[in-house]
Amino acid sequence: MAAPKAPSRRCGDGPAVTLRLLRLANLALLILFPIAWAAPLLRAGLLPLFGMSEISVLSGLASLWQADIFLALLVTLLALVAPFAKTVGLALIQYGLASPRLLPAIHVMGKLAMADVFLIAIYVVVAKGVGLGRVETAWGLYLFTFCVLASLALSSLTARVLNRA
Repeated sequence: MAAPKAPSRRCGDGPAVTLRLLRLANLALLILFPIAWAAPLLRAGLLPLFGMSEISVLSGLASLWQADIFLALLVTLLALVAPFAKTVGLALIQYGLASPRLLPAIHVMGKLAMADVFLIAIYVVVAKGVGLGRVETAWGLYLFTFCVLASLALSSLTARVLNRA
């Protein structure tokens, strides 16, 4: 007796299934970004700006608001506003509540969020090079970087799926 055949897929099912998976992954970022903001990015000892051992995006912003308001605004835009707005905007596009013509603007917001990862990396390199103390990266930096890169990938994949549909 022959084994039963798997049910055949209709030609149009692929993009719909893919879009559903992209939606779920994008919605997961709405949970992962706030976790990444509170997670330790760095472990630092003896830095003049931060008098703590673990620095997260949120604790770093709290210190920056007291030391340099312009830089605090910039980091707030790059680390909090841009990635979250991008994720929400992409969800609106994925659910058909916003026009796919917004995808280029969404992609720019993703690049702005990536700028924050580079700022953190530059901070680590400068702090280590100047020898102001010991600086180690922590798991939150990797989570935040993953979220930003995943968000960039999701917007690119969404654009492809919507162009095929």
